[in-house]
Amino acid sequence: MNSTTKTILAGLAILAALVFYMSYFVVSQTQTALVLRFGDINRVVAKPGLYFKVPFADTVTMVDNRIMIWENNGRPVQDVASQVYIVDAFTLARVKDARLFRETLGADMMQAETRVGARLDAALRQTYGRRSFDAALSSDRSTMMREIRDQLRQEADGLGIEIVDVRVRRTDLSENVLDQTYGRMKSERNALAQDIRSQGEATKTRMNAETDRAVTEKLAQAKKEAEIVRGQGDAERNKVFAAAFQQDPEFFAFYRSMQAYEKALGSNATTMVLSPNSEFFRYFGDQKPAAPAAPAQPAQ
Repeated sequence: MNSTTKTILAGLAILAALVFYMSYFVVSQTQTALVLRFGDINRVVAKPGLYFKVPFADTVTMVDNRIMIWENNGRPVQDVASQVYIVDAFTLARVKDARLFRETLGADMMQAETRVGARLDAALRQTYGRRSFDAALSSDRSTMMREIRDQLRQEADGLGIEIVDVRVRRTDLSENVLDQTYGRMKSERNALAQDIRSQGEATKTRMNAETDRAVTEKLAQAKKEAEIVRGQGDAERNKVFAAAFQQDPEFFAFYRSMQAYEKALGSNATTMVLSPNSEFFRYFGDQKPAAPAAPAQPAQ
């Protein structure tokens, strides 16, 4: 075999190897292959394995069929009261129809993310626009996310994309609305504090009035009991005096006269102008005291 023949055989071998290399492709478990013949879809390969194609006529486009996470952060929306707040959400999606995905979006994932993100903005505005801000922070939030997901699915089905789920990660008021909300909350807290303070003052006034009334009632009751005890003491004293007078009327008259002298003549500056024969001085000198009149018997 001459050198020319060897060169031709080597060239044929290389050409055969090149044709074989260009005739097969491998599909993994995370991919779907689109076999294009002169730009048109010839077949779709969804199962993993080794496949063959026509060299130079067929090209293969691989489409990732794994679940993708598309972030949608800082989306401004308005609630039913026209308050603006910011929503952070993310979408879980995957390609379910590679042929339709190629026909509508050219199998471009960036374009798919842009289309789904635009539809997500509209779904957020529609869903949040029918509710108040408090609904987004309550148990109604799960219902809102399901509504957004269902709206996205209607759009994504026509693109060959399946929306697995939509999650709202954060809902926060915008800076201007947040300041207004803080101001309103502060006013409400101040009004509540003032109301509690007023109730406390009213309770204090009522308790002071009840205490003053109780003190007045107790003082009056004590005075009443004191007057009763004093009256009973005076009655007992008069009773003792009456019993003593009955035992010795002359001594009782003398004792009463001594008490009168003490009160009338106790001061050095006392001046009295009386007749020497006055009844007042019946126990002075050698006057014979007159028989005293019996005092009235005190009431028992």
